[in-house]
Amino acid sequence: MGRITLQDIANHTGLSKFAVSCSLSGKPGVSEATRKRVEDAAAKLGYLRQKPAEEPREITLIFHDRVDAVSYELRTMLQDGMQREAHRLGQPVRLQWTHDANRVESMVKDSAGIILVGPHEQRTLDILALSGVPVVRLGWVTPLEQADHVGGTDHEAGIAVGDYLIGLGHRDIAFVQGEEGYRGRMERYRGLRESLEQYPDARLHDLRFEEDGGFIPALQSLHDAGIGPTALFCAHDGLALTAVSELLARGYRIPEDMSVVGFGDFSAATQISPQLTTIKVQGVEMGATAMRLLLERIETKGQSVLARRILIASTFVERRSSGPAPKQPKRLGETKVG
Repeated sequence: MGRITLQDIANHTGLSKFAVSCSLSGKPGVSEATRKRVEDAAAKLGYLRQKPAEEPREITLIFHDRVDAVSYELRTMLQDGMQREAHRLGQPVRLQWTHDANRVESMVKDSAGIILVGPHEQRTLDILALSGVPVVRLGWVTPLEQADHVGGTDHEAGIAVGDYLIGLGHRDIAFVQGEEGYRGRMERYRGLRESLEQYPDARLHDLRFEEDGGFIPALQSLHDAGIGPTALFCAHDGLALTAVSELLARGYRIPEDMSVVGFGDFSAATQISPQLTTIKVQGVEMGATAMRLLLERIETKGQSVLARRILIASTFVERRSSGPAPKQPKRLGETKVG
């Protein structure tokens, strides 16, 4: 009979390979009864424990260090989720913030696995691919890229917001994305467009502008073209905060004159009045899922396992910034009568 493996013990006990590994290595996450059951089975089957030198090394969490204010809160949630899950499983981790491919190359050498967060350059990705170290990505991957990836449901969020606003009677809806070039924002836009295309009388308008003071001129340009949107879907909560604040300052009532929906459910969503209807991104769960996926990949190293995509579904949070469409759209400079 060949050398007894963790999988042999898992098959014998009916437990997962991960539970067997935790039991034999003394890690938390399994009951004492399960631990004893595994140890008894290991002794019966003649399992030879690995030497300490072969114990798993640290997992490295690498965040791209050039992060905009919009992404910072999400990054914090991702980090929280990863570290909580690692602590629960007794897995040591170390945290690095860098975009330097040379630093990443030096980290790979003594890492059991890597979770890579953010838009890292191709050289970094090539280094990781050649290293053979298990990697999970939190950040966009290219189509059919053979990489494990955990993400959110941006496209679905756009569809959900479109269906919601249509249900409230809105037919002229603007997507407020500010500066272009962000893939997540474009996925939300495409989802919104997909929803509205089902309704012949619905119109979608794309508001792109410099985010420092550009919202009102962009909205004015729509009004000058004879377009009066009654609802805004903002690419992130920060843009929604800007829209609500500037509209209120110009005599708009929210949501009576204009409904506003954000994205993220970050701290800004409840710091304004009315509080923001938005899409809650489950950043903590995304981080925890990435950690679990990486540990599973480490356990199956050497086996042929196809790259996986795991999407964590966002949730819709309805608050007071959205409501039924007005009978007539309000335009900038108009004074409400009555």
